[in-house]
Amino acid sequence: MEDEEETDQTPLTNTVVFICMIAGSAGIMFGYDTAVSGGVMMMRPFLNKFFPAILAKMNDAKQDEYCRFNSHRLTAFISSTFIAGLVSSLLAGRVTSLIGRKLSLITSGILFLTGNGLEVFAQNVPMLIAGRLFVGFGVGFANQAAPVYITEMAPSKWRGALNTAFQFFVCFGSVLASIINFGASHSSTNLGWQVALGCVSLPATILIIGAMFIPDTPSSLIQRDKLDEALTTLSRVRSTKAEAEAELKDLVNSTEAARASSQNPYLKLMQMRYRPPLVMTLAIAGFQQLTGVGMVAYYAPVVMTTIGLETDESLFAAVVIGVVNLASVLMSTCVIDKIGRRLLFLGGGVQIIFSQVFIACTLAIQSQSMIEGFPRNYGMVVLVLMCLISSAFGWSWGPLTWLVPTEILPIEVRAAGTGISVATNLLITFILAQLSMAMLCYMKFGLFLFYGATTLLMTMVIGVFLPETKGVPLDSMENVWNEHWFWKWVVAS
Repeated sequence: MEDEEETDQTPLTNTVVFICMIAGSAGIMFGYDTAVSGGVMMMRPFLNKFFPAILAKMNDAKQDEYCRFNSHRLTAFISSTFIAGLVSSLLAGRVTSLIGRKLSLITSGILFLTGNGLEVFAQNVPMLIAGRLFVGFGVGFANQAAPVYITEMAPSKWRGALNTAFQFFVCFGSVLASIINFGASHSSTNLGWQVALGCVSLPATILIIGAMFIPDTPSSLIQRDKLDEALTTLSRVRSTKAEAEAELKDLVNSTEAARASSQNPYLKLMQMRYRPPLVMTLAIAGFQQLTGVGMVAYYAPVVMTTIGLETDESLFAAVVIGVVNLASVLMSTCVIDKIGRRLLFLGGGVQIIFSQVFIACTLAIQSQSMIEGFPRNYGMVVLVLMCLISSAFGWSWGPLTWLVPTEILPIEVRAAGTGISVATNLLITFILAQLSMAMLCYMKFGLFLFYGATTLLMTMVIGVFLPETKGVPLDSMENVWNEHWFWKWVVAS
């Protein structure tokens, strides 16, 4: 108990903040790529080169506004990234255990650069999709390695705040992409879409260079029998040598206990003792995209065009939504280690439900005017409600989806478990990204009622089954499950 109290009081050093910021910057690539693709698919030179049929639809006055972008070839431009990320995240769980978190971050940057080059210089749709697949491989490695790196480096008391760095950089990348999209759409040449896509190479390069100068995590080094390096790393990121040595002892004990079984970590996850963290990890990862955030994060410009805004106004609206999301992540950073994870999950869920239902109501009320188009004031109302969804996601489901699984999974299955978590998240993201435009076309305002219902379901699941993990040392997380009203019976069995 005394050891846990000492761990909880470990102060935050400038070194640990700096290296967690470097690892968290992997989120810039992910955030930029997801936002830039939704804007690029609005640019006429891009559509004219790769998807001329969509451009013809946009110019057809008789075309149903909800169905303008209903093309599986076009949505594959976005969704292909996520299916590749799904595959690579499963591989990343094993690779990260073998080579460490640091090299996995560098690998993600290299894959991003490769895919980005193929995208920018693509001459046809297959080459464009190939580039998106390589970018997706980078997404899988980055989204698996970065949150684990930060969780294992951060002191328990500051773990939540530091882990939001990843989501902050995701949002920052999204805002940056929206601004560049807006500027590129005004380009006097036909190269605006190439400039917008190509700019992601800068954060990828920064990550590769920055990751070369940060240490690997102590947990990863211990797993690979590099105890001296682990102590050196802990001495750099903790305020005193005594703290570093005490933490090293705890980590070594946890690792040795985990090694008592040589079973494959993916098979080990199937054991009953790991059932509670595995179930909640899969639930959180799968539920995140069922908030409907994809309609905000990936297709915001498309949705805003559908509800009556011009292309320039739609791209600017995406900037506004991104800024709101970024500000809400900063708010989460300030409160996540004070009020805990559960309250943020529940509060964010309620706000998203409210916003989704009112978007559906707004569109339903004016649905009789579909032939003449959407009145402008309805578009502004929907924009405000989408900002509410973006803000709720930013201070709740966004950062918590990357933080909580890395907290609740024991060290011996953490890399494998987070790999499965990221794969689950990307699978749901791929399905929704691929089907979103078809769902919008056929369900119309009912799509937002669907997302409201799914958000209600997942908020109830969190309220009933997720224990609070605020300030709990990673090596003491098993006690949380043993004391939970429901999971203690599962663990005991």
